[in-house]
Formats: sequence, C-alpha cells, structure tokens
Amino acid sequence: MSSTKTVSEPVIPKANTRGRVILASLVGTTIEFYDFYVYATAAVLVFPKLFFPNADSTTQLLSSFAIFGVAFVARPVGSVLFGHFGDKFGRKGTLVASLLTMGIATFLIGCLPTAIVPGWTFLAPAMLVLLRFAQGLALGGEWSGAALLATENAPAGKRAIWGTFPQMGAPIGFIIANGLFLILNLTLTTAQFAAWGWRIPFLLSAIMVIIGLYVRLKLVETPAFQKVLDEGEVSKLPVGRVFRTSWQPLILGTFIMLATYVLFYLMTTFTLTYGTAAATLDAAKAAALKAGKPMSQSAIDAWVPGLGYSRNDFLLMLIVGVVFFGIFTLVAGPLAEKYGRRKSLIVITSAIFVFGFTFVPLFSAGFIGTQGLLIIGFILMGLTFGPMGALLPELFPTNVRYTGSAVSYNLSSVLGAAVAPFIAVALWQGAHGSTFLVGVYLSAMAVLTLIALFLMKETKDLDYNANVS
Repeated sequence: MSSTKTVSEPVIPKANTRGRVILASLVGTTIEFYDFYVYATAAVLVFPKLFFPNADSTTQLLSSFAIFGVAFVARPVGSVLFGHFGDKFGRKGTLVASLLTMGIATFLIGCLPTAIVPGWTFLAPAMLVLLRFAQGLALGGEWSGAALLATENAPAGKRAIWGTFPQMGAPIGFIIANGLFLILNLTLTTAQFAAWGWRIPFLLSAIMVIIGLYVRLKLVETPAFQKVLDEGEVSKLPVGRVFRTSWQPLILGTFIMLATYVLFYLMTTFTLTYGTAAATLDAAKAAALKAGKPMSQSAIDAWVPGLGYSRNDFLLMLIVGVVFFGIFTLVAGPLAEKYGRRKSLIVITSAIFVFGFTFVPLFSAGFIGTQGLLIIGFILMGLTFGPMGALLPELFPTNVRYTGSAVSYNLSSVLGAAVAPFIAVALWQGAHGSTFLVGVYLSAMAVLTLIALFLMKETKDLDYNANVS
C-alpha cells in the first residue's frame, strides 16, 4: 500500500454522472441488503417452526441461525469469485452478475416448500441451505463493487463522503424489509403469515432487481479501472496477487470491520430474538399452547426469559433505531474526511467498547431503556459503518482493489456476523437470561478492532487513482 500527497483528479465519464453513481451504488446495495434482511427476519419469526417442526424451540432457533450463518461462509467464496472478475474484466458487469444471483436465490426461497409438506422434511432445509449459500455468494461480491463504483468515481477529497452512498443501502434495505414484515404482521393472522404471508417479501425482490439492473446497465467503467486497462496493469490472478502483495492490509481490513459486524447483528438479529422471547415461563407456555405445541419438559428446562414484546412492537422499535443508523452513516462521511479514517474510527470503536457494558442496565429499564439501547447502538453502527466504504478499498491498489476489499470485508463477516447471533443466543441462554456476557462479547470484539486501527496507517491523503501495484 502506497501513499502520496500528490492527488490526481479522476476524469469522470459523462455517463457516470453524480446522480447516476449515487443511484446505482445505493439501489444495488439496498436490494442486496433488503434480500438479506428478509431472510434474517424470517429466520427469527417463522423459519424455526416451518423448517424444523419436530425439534424443541431452542433447537429450532439454533438450527435456523445455523442456516443463517451459511451465507456468511459463502461470502468469502463470493468475494474471491466476483473479485476475480471485478479486477480482471471490470466493475460494471460483475455488479450486474452479483445482483442477479442474489435476486434469483431470494425469489426461489419464496417459492420453496417447507418441511411441514409431506416428503420435504429433509429436502426443504437442504434446499434452504443451498439457496442461502447462493445469497451469501452474491453478497460477497456486491458490497465491494458498489463501494468501488462510488469511490473510484468520487472527486479528490470526497471519497469518504461518496463512500457512504452504498453504505446507505444497509439501513434503507432494513427499513423496507422489516417495514414490509410489519405491515404483513398487522394485516394477516398468525396462521396466514405462517402459511403464505412470509413468502411475499421474498417474491417482491424480483421487482427490485429489475430496477437495479436497469440503473447499473446505464453505467460505464470507473476511471480508476479504465486507467488500469489502458496501462496494461490488469492482474491475471487477482486473488493470488492480493495474498502475495497485500496480505497485511487484508488482515487489518478484516479486523477493522469486526466490531461493526458484531454490533449490527447483535442490534438486529439477536435483539429481535431476545426482545420477542416470553418474559415469563407462564407466558411461554401460553404462547406454545396457543400455537398448538405445548412445551415439553426439555423445552421448559431450557427456557430463559426475554423481554416479552410482540413481534410488531419490536420490529417498530428496530425501525426507529435504523433511522438513526441511516442518519449517522451520512454524518460519518464528512467526519472521516475532516479528521481522517483512522482517528474517527478509533474514537467510535472506543465508544462501542463502553456501550457493551450498558446492555444489562438499559435492557432492564423497560421500554425507554430498550429503545434507547437500540438508538445508541444504531448511531454507533452508522458512525463506524459509514467510513468503511472508503477505508477498505483505500487499503488496496487498484488492480486488486475489488478482490482485496471484498475478501477482507467478507472474512470479517465470517468471524463476526456469521457467529454473532449464535454466540449471543448461547451466552444469553447460558447465563439464564442475562445479557451481561453478550455485552462483554461486543466489547471484546471492539478491542480487536482497536488493535487493528492502531496498527493501520491513515489513508485519507493517498492518491487513489495512481495507486496501482
């Protein structure tokens, strides 16, 4: 990784207008994250009972989360696959392919028979694993491509600001996905939602994919990648080159993203599980009886208390929190441009470390405390996620930038996001309903990220368009 004070101004192609770049990077990641969140929400609300009907409630939930984690295992594979094509043949075509892959996989999940259907007891979960793998494969190539689309078209001195455009796809996709689930919960009965209503968000992804494809097909290659093409600097095997020449930023980038991933999936997937779990054993028994599946003795023995909110109430609380996520993602760009990526992220990650120790007092403070915890958590999420759209690509030279940023981003997803809900649920249940260890887990991940940030060099002033190995 090289750095210079002489910054070359990119020559932006006329087809890549500011509005078109913003829309193409934002729309694509919004669709991708929408599809991903649709599964994450269904994994908590309906999939445990639909795809693992014969297991107890704890095993159902952990099995659903295990399949949730399959996509994160697939993401590094997708980062190598799509990164190879993105660095060898171009950003545009690769982004179109990743979007198509995600859209098709999500649509097919909406068509999938459940394990309740005769003959599909084992086949349905197996097919869900396969389609979930395809989702992860696609997301492995989406984020870095969208980040490069924004930052490689950005004017000098505005990369961190333009880098927030694809980052906004995360909160917007979350709000659309969970807002749709909220509407369905309010308009359908529990039986209708479990029978067919959960399929609607998956099937609607087809419409959004068509819109995203239309926008992306209007673009041309970024000036940075076009420069690599013109100078004959295209890498024959990007993944080999990035591990050979850029292994240090690869490791740093992986751990720089770690606290961000753990924080987000604790704030979404885990809190939805914890927030909607019955607050008393009597309430849990009543809910199980209402669903037609009285609690077994093993389920009673394994039961731990949650907060007892209804699905609708807690989804609404999450949406309120995610609004702050979006606002502070936009705030993070100018801060990182003014103070530098390294300094701003050290301050924010230190705040995440402290935040981990507030779980017990805030969750114990009723509605105000819980909503406050979600808002604070999502504010920190926006502040830490916003600069990543510029920082991770800046760690790598142009001819391996797609692969390098994708691999580090998605390796971090395996170490952080893939296991975060699973570990958090295990810690919560192992502590008999206390969230203290869940908060300690977040703080520990923040320490690892802080170490990586202290080891990295500031990237704000490097010459992005001349940075070719």
